[in-house]
Amino acid sequence: MSYPEKFQGIAVLDHKDWKNVKKTEYSPKKFGDHDIDIKIEACGVCGSDVHCASGNWGDTPKPLVVGHEIIGTIVKMGPKCNSGYKIGDRVGMGAQAMSCLECDRCINDNEPYCAKVVCTYANPYEDGYSSRGGYANYVRVHEHFAVPIPESIPSHLAAPLMCGGLTVFSPLKRNGCGPGKKVGIIGIGGIGHMGIILAKAMGAEVYAISRTSKKRDDAMKLGADHFIAIKEEPDWHKEYFDKLDLVVICAGSLTDIDFNTLPNILTVGGRIVSIAIPEQHEVLKMKPFGLVGVSISNSFLGSMTELKQLLKLAAEKEVKLWVETVPIGEKGVKEVFTRMEKGDVRYRFALTDFDKEFS
Repeated sequence: MSYPEKFQGIAVLDHKDWKNVKKTEYSPKKFGDHDIDIKIEACGVCGSDVHCASGNWGDTPKPLVVGHEIIGTIVKMGPKCNSGYKIGDRVGMGAQAMSCLECDRCINDNEPYCAKVVCTYANPYEDGYSSRGGYANYVRVHEHFAVPIPESIPSHLAAPLMCGGLTVFSPLKRNGCGPGKKVGIIGIGGIGHMGIILAKAMGAEVYAISRTSKKRDDAMKLGADHFIAIKEEPDWHKEYFDKLDLVVICAGSLTDIDFNTLPNILTVGGRIVSIAIPEQHEVLKMKPFGLVGVSISNSFLGSMTELKQLLKLAAEKEVKLWVETVPIGEKGVKEVFTRMEKGDVRYRFALTDFDKEFS
């Protein structure tokens, strides 16, 4: 195959020195009949990128090229592609690169829960190739896991929707977020800020929940109707007793979540859904009586159908995420990794200027 024989990416070569990334050349996975090559123009920066790059989720094959909030244009298509795409179409790709596409979970729009799921980076395909992500000039993926991007959404704003936005949209959608519902979002960070915006766009009455009142003004600007600072309001669980239908936990860690108190603010039949995938050493602790009348679960990514629904909502409601752009490159990736580790972002990064770096 003549094009492209090698990809280039900004890669982690050593977890112990993970911020000092290097521009690296590597071979892409074998080109399949249903694969497409995407020339990348923007890639969001997710908390998962930092966890994986730093080794928090264990050792991974190198070079490690992270990034799973990818926007770009199709430059090559496999001979059996049948999704209606054409060369030059602008598409997006999220945190999933493959599944079996045949099991009941895949057939019923639950591809992220397939036993043969392959994530966009640091996961092995069946032939042993370790997937690599979007801090690169190109990415190769099965056409099923690409989605068309509405013209009205700029690439740097579309990128964070591919993973972060979808990850919070899926539990909102699956648990009835909409008009007449009272929905809490815990953790006003990269994904949490999207949770507030999307829950409001879906018609819910939104409660932003944070440890302190530091982000109160931001939360209200994002669209929250109420703000709860749980460390500053000792009786918060009494004041909001039996109020909320759904709470989505968007915090990166569950250590500070009091699961013995939080259920008090839910109505009977209410649900707590966490999207957090914390460090491996964390353990969830709670008393079983806290589950009386409510349910607690964890959500992982979202389906391709849900991603299309999310993009339709974002276009129709003119959703505007809070995104800061940084040029891709060794310097740019080191900057976003350093600032992400410090929490110095309001509220999401998108890497841009791919043409300049990889020309």
